[in-house]
Amino acid sequence: MIVSMTLELKDIPGQLVLALSPISEFHGNIMSVVHQHDEKTPRGSIPVQITFEIEHSVLNKLIDRLEKSGVKVARVGEERLRSTVSVVLIGHIVHSDMGDTIDKIDSTGFAEVVDMSLSMPAIEKTSSAYLVINAIGEKELGKALDIMREVAAKKDLLLIEPIRLNSVGS
Repeated sequence: MIVSMTLELKDIPGQLVLALSPISEFHGNIMSVVHQHDEKTPRGSIPVQITFEIEHSVLNKLIDRLEKSGVKVARVGEERLRSTVSVVLIGHIVHSDMGDTIDKIDSTGFAEVVDMSLSMPAIEKTSSAYLVINAIGEKELGKALDIMREVAAKKDLLLIEPIRLNSVGS
């Protein structure tokens, strides 16, 4: 399983190693670490987001080990959406009901639009939208892109795809 975990570390040397070592000991495969040294929690600790792959059966043991070593585990969540694609839509995006387009992807239950940025130079000019779509796997991501192609064709929008494609563990 892929786990996203937020830890709170003391602002002293060696804390990041203290947090990462147990993940390695339990044969976890660290995929990303975001260390936000400039942001402090209300308790004055440093938040660190770690994403890693690990066997479900050892997750609670890992959490116990982290907490016994003084690392505060603030949040633990399973990463459900593992495949990502970025696309660009060009046309009269706002007038084509962007909410409806997003709903068609989100209502599938296997894919979601997780990020979007919109560029609208003027009301009468064409606009563009950059969308990031996450899905539970490659096959589902393909189905989400099929939906996006269908929507783009119906709404007379140009779909440029994939801008970026990324899958984890599939």
